[in-house]
Amino acid sequence: MKLIETPSPNFDERPQGLPIDMLVLHYTGMTSMEAALQRLCDPAAKVSAHYLIGEDGEIYRLVLEEKRAWHAGLSAWRGQGDVNARSVGIELVNPGHEFGYRSFPGAQMDALIGLSKQILSSHPIAPRNVVGHADVAPTRKQDPGELFDWRLLAKEGVGLWPWTFSPGQAVHAIPRLSHYGYDISDPDAAVQAFQRHFRPEKCDGIADAQCAGLLDALLKLVQE
Repeated sequence: MKLIETPSPNFDERPQGLPIDMLVLHYTGMTSMEAALQRLCDPAAKVSAHYLIGEDGEIYRLVLEEKRAWHAGLSAWRGQGDVNARSVGIELVNPGHEFGYRSFPGAQMDALIGLSKQILSSHPIAPRNVVGHADVAPTRKQDPGELFDWRLLAKEGVGLWPWTFSPGQAVHAIPRLSHYGYDISDPDAAVQAFQRHFRPEKCDGIADAQCAGLLDALLKLVQE
């Protein structure tokens, strides 16, 4: 796999003894790849990721995986904060919701799948720990958003997808979000983040029977 080495200064050391057990996907949310690359390498911005993937499929390595890149910010997953300390972060060039959100091209997705498989082969990352920025920071972030093809990734062995499910009890949906991994301190935001990932056709923040059924199916998968 060809990597374009573009070192960013925006990293520090990971805590000793903590495994890398998460993969966090983002979109850049900027007007161009050049603008995103400049920001991710700007010491004043204090933000970075381990990798940046262009819409043409080119992969830029910004931070070595053994270092803690500053990509997730204030975030939590499965009851633990400091997601940066235990994750690899990948930025996907996309203007995002602010600048003309659009689908992710095939070349970009192919590159992401190849890179993700390589990362998963190197670290103990469970399928449920392949997440989006919105999943770990639901009150602050939307990315990679409802146009991102999580189904395709799961089909390729990257992440988890509830392929079959039956409607569940809506009243149980919020607690089950927490059981799966979401911070539910703001329930509506957590539901919407879940929907962006697992029910992108309707992201209304309402925990209905369909959401409950999807959660039931996911929790069954992680218990098997």
